Amino acid sequence: MSRPTGRVLTLLELLQSGGTRTVAELADRLGVEGRTVRRYVDQLIDLDVPVESVRGRYGGYRLGRGYRLPPLMLGDEEALAVLLGLVAGRRAGLAPAQLTANETASAKIRRVLPGHIARRLDALLEALDFTDRPGGFGAGDAPDTEVLLTVADAVRHRRPVSVRYTDRDGRRSERTLHAYGIVAHAGRWYVTGEDAGAGEERTFRLDRIADARTLPGSFEPPEGPSPAERVLSGFATADYRHAVTLRIHGTVQQIRARLPASVATVTEHDHGHGQEHEPAPSGDPAAERWLRVELRAERLDWLPPLLASLDRPFVIERPAELRELVAALADRLASCAGRT
Repeated sequence: MSRPTGRVLTLLELLQSGGTRTVAELADRLGVEGRTVRRYVDQLIDLDVPVESVRGRYGGYRLGRGYRLPPLMLGDEEALAVLLGLVAGRRAGLAPAQLTANETASAKIRRVLPGHIARRLDALLEALDFTDRPGGFGAGDAPDTEVLLTVADAVRHRRPVSVRYTDRDGRRSERTLHAYGIVAHAGRWYVTGEDAGAGEERTFRLDRIADARTLPGSFEPPEGPSPAERVLSGFATADYRHAVTLRIHGTVQQIRARLPASVATVTEHDHGHGQEHEPAPSGDPAAERWLRVELRAERLDWLPPLLASLDRPFVIERPAELRELVAALADRLASCAGRT
């Protein structure tokens, strides 16, 4: 493609993004003079693209309303954002008509993507897993596109990947990762796998990875939980200031409504401690029985109101500080209830 033709297509893409663009702005973006911009606009008009001239102090050029512009031109990051948005939409429980439109839109985008971009995006979609906890992505949580696609390719082909990582305390390190999968959880992206240097499974935030490079060799991911389940389990057992152990009488659903898998682990309670309740059939989530709940937290002040909202019998095994906080909350509530 010749340079003038490439600039005409770039002009078309700039106008497609919406709004009125001044001649000075377009000239600066294209690296040409104002009269050259006008010549490019004339070429678009000759191709039946309805470019309108806007007069006045803030005048310039814009596309005519309602024009359906072929071809669809997307950069790597734009294509990635659109396809991931469509995937997330399918998980949101769309109506049948909306689901059909979602799938046809995905197919149309894939058809117009260059082959090398399509293959990298397919690798990402194949490697991607979601937890059930939604969240909005902030500007600081978005991973670098090249890092995201490189890690996804390593997941797909089971190749080791070298990453430069900065942890929450600002410490930098270089690690070799055997990545099992990429997980979207609560508005952030994570990669989970084995840290080959430490010989342990780890979960890393992708927005804290500054560089990713595929290495020679291959590995076999282990059998067991899915990448999303591994991430949730890692959150529930992470090293925090307080280790909390509770016994709660209820169903798994009742407990999970307030303490999801990313916060706490729920297991069968050992009834060899004088409990009068007969154990329910193991694995039945709808049966009420005593369940052991374990979690870790930096602070405890949020737990007393949460336990009260459960409205189920519970016993605090540890720490003693949590018992004191629950007792203080009960005293405040009793005091408020006694006022006239």
